[in-house]
Amino acid sequence: MRAPTQDDYVRVYFTMFQRFQQEQKEDVHYGHPYDYSMSLLIVFFTILMVRRITTFKAQHRWLENHAGEARRWGFERIPDRTTLSRRYKSLYATLKDLIAYLGAWATALSPEFDSQALIEDGSLFKAQGPVWHQSDRSVGHIPEKLRNLDTQASWRKSAYHGWVYGYSLHLTCNRAGFPKLAHVETARVSESEVLEHKTVKLFTFHPEVVIGDNAYFKALRIRQWVAQDVILLTPAAKWKNGRYAHSYHHFIAQSPYAEWLICRKTAIKPIFDLFSKVLGTTHNHKQLPVQGLEKVRTFLCLGVLPVQIAMIMNNVLGLPFRQIANILTALS
Repeated sequence: MRAPTQDDYVRVYFTMFQRFQQEQKEDVHYGHPYDYSMSLLIVFFTILMVRRITTFKAQHRWLENHAGEARRWGFERIPDRTTLSRRYKSLYATLKDLIAYLGAWATALSPEFDSQALIEDGSLFKAQGPVWHQSDRSVGHIPEKLRNLDTQASWRKSAYHGWVYGYSLHLTCNRAGFPKLAHVETARVSESEVLEHKTVKLFTFHPEVVIGDNAYFKALRIRQWVAQDVILLTPAAKWKNGRYAHSYHHFIAQSPYAEWLICRKTAIKPIFDLFSKVLGTTHNHKQLPVQGLEKVRTFLCLGVLPVQIAMIMNNVLGLPFRQIANILTALS
């Protein structure tokens, strides 16, 4: 069986985006129609991201020098650099909704896409440029020699890299590692805060359990979710005293919950590695090539979407489920 080509992947992007738009209850854009469609720009920014072309000046120059390829994708004329910048920064909400749509749509394809047990985790990405030490950041002081500083990033401690100044990608996936939801914040925003924000969207998948590490534990949240027939499964390492704590630890030791809790790391951690390969952030604490929350949000979600598309294509074509080499080769 031949590997999918760039045209195959681009066709899937456009087809899935068209289905996504058709199922939206209302058009999210009012006023004058866009000169360049959302789907076209998502495809364009994704391909150039895979090719490690991330500055708007370089992207505009690429369009000027590759007019034939740009026309094949759907560009009737070349957008201005400021247009590329403005539209890029506005893509985050659409990308989040598209990722959630694909997470739900794919459920009917095969058991690999099910939503019975969903897994939550976050991964830190180092900000582009130098770090802003907390002693200076807390008082808003930028040292004179500190150049190219991302002032919107913030600090958080990683179990793998220690303290990181940057941003965090918060992911929901299933036991096979298929992404269901994505959310991006600065590093200091905790997993628990993000989970509160994602709860309504999370429950639309009707999971039996949601699995996370100790950062997601809250006794009140466990009780509230049980009332809605959703089990929050965490190690609850610091919740040891009292009959409710004892009952909970007895419960999570039962099958299949004990096995699901163990599978969390093997299900979601390798997926963050796949994102890093797509994004090109495999070195130096996964340092980002863009600055500012608006651009980082779009950039990281553009990394989630190709993994979803690759897994869907792999399932349909009978290829290894987590293999992303084909899509990276095709788009590069």
